[in-house]
Amino acid sequence: MGAVVADDGPSGVKAPDGGWGWAVLFGCFIITGFSYAFPKAVSVFFKELIREFGIGYSDTAWISSILLAMLYGTGPLCSVCVNRFGCRPVMLVGGLFASMGMVIASFCTSIIQIYLTAGVITGLGLALNFQPSLIMLNRYFDKRRPLANGLSAAGSPVFLCALSPLGQILQHEYGWRGGFLILGGMLLNCCVCGALMRPLEPPKKSEATKESVEKKPKKKLLDFSVFKDGGFVIYTLAASIMVLGLFVPPVFVVSYAKDLKYQDTKAAFLLTILGFIDIFARPICGMIAGLKWVRPRCVYLFSFAMIFNGFTDLMGSMSVDYGGLVVFCIFFGISYGMVGALQFEVLMAIVGTQKFSSAIGLVLLAEAMAVLIGPPSAGKLLDATGRYMFVFIIAGIEVTTSALVLALGNFFCIKKKSEEPHTKEEAAEREELNKAEDKAPEDAKVDSIEVEQFLKDEPEKNGEVVTNPETCV
Repeated sequence: MGAVVADDGPSGVKAPDGGWGWAVLFGCFIITGFSYAFPKAVSVFFKELIREFGIGYSDTAWISSILLAMLYGTGPLCSVCVNRFGCRPVMLVGGLFASMGMVIASFCTSIIQIYLTAGVITGLGLALNFQPSLIMLNRYFDKRRPLANGLSAAGSPVFLCALSPLGQILQHEYGWRGGFLILGGMLLNCCVCGALMRPLEPPKKSEATKESVEKKPKKKLLDFSVFKDGGFVIYTLAASIMVLGLFVPPVFVVSYAKDLKYQDTKAAFLLTILGFIDIFARPICGMIAGLKWVRPRCVYLFSFAMIFNGFTDLMGSMSVDYGGLVVFCIFFGISYGMVGALQFEVLMAIVGTQKFSSAIGLVLLAEAMAVLIGPPSAGKLLDATGRYMFVFIIAGIEVTTSALVLALGNFFCIKKKSEEPHTKEEAAEREELNKAEDKAPEDAKVDSIEVEQFLKDEPEKNGEVVTNPETCV
């Protein structure tokens, strides 16, 4: 899961598909890990915050919700910053914001102050790192892009396996204030990752090529015409319902185990189990979705993944001991990994690659509202009933409902669009670029003559430099 903005990188530059790209991939792996694992891992401090400030579960759950909402809902702001200043400066500033938020939070004396620091400031810092890192990854990889995106996405479960027990140790040794301070120092590594994002230099262009580039129309920051597509509207509605319950179990499972009188370290280990399973579930599901007979029906595989996740929540509500919670985390990790691997592939199949960058931004804005109210509403329910069973049941019902909305809406309401001409056109462009690249030496960039010739061969593009429109998450 993640936000994507339009990649307006230098035209005519062949993606290295290696070289310094592996350093960019490493930086993206770290950023993805911090961005998605941090809101879940910080939940290990909730019990201490409840005791410190005399608040309820719903009050502490707002911290994770605000973090996720900032990560999801600041897409347009991140787009403007990247287009104005570039990826590297934005990531450096974002790393400072993320670290500063946690450091200041360690000195807070009220839960409201923690909302503003650990929630808003740190969440904004992570968002300013995550989107630019995806843009740079897509610029550095073309043929190996699915592999690169798969490896970078694995950062989320890997960091979840590490940050959850680390947070528990820090809390035990230094208290929640010391833990926040140390985690803030660790987030400075985002600045190091930002420094790795070296921009690709465009090739020298001839006068004709420069003129054609100057005539290139500006891209819209957000293309609202996607709302005319019924498939997109159904997907957005289903995704918003899904997010209401998707993040609830990881936020509350540690507190659930603690209330069953298990040790803190043993309770935190549940998130490690969940993350470890997720590491393998994402790439395996991606491989399955790429099969010829599965890919055209990927929307139904995604619906199955959501039903699987909702059913797991319903079964997890019956857990009464640690063994039951372990089994729940195993199956939740599988289903959660499937959802994470499929959601953006399905969206791309619905709207097409040309409108994907705008569509994903709008979807994430809609999901941000659901993320903001999901865990706190579950916390309110827990405060009112005192039983985790109802929290897991509601989460399961929400995710299952979203699966039914997507599957039934797609089956009954959406006529399959003929995307074959678009696909063939895209393939022809890619083939033409590859031919030009093969003529050049391996260590050389596409020269200005080849770019100019390619532009002449594509008169229907109105003088635009053709870039690869594909966007991957």
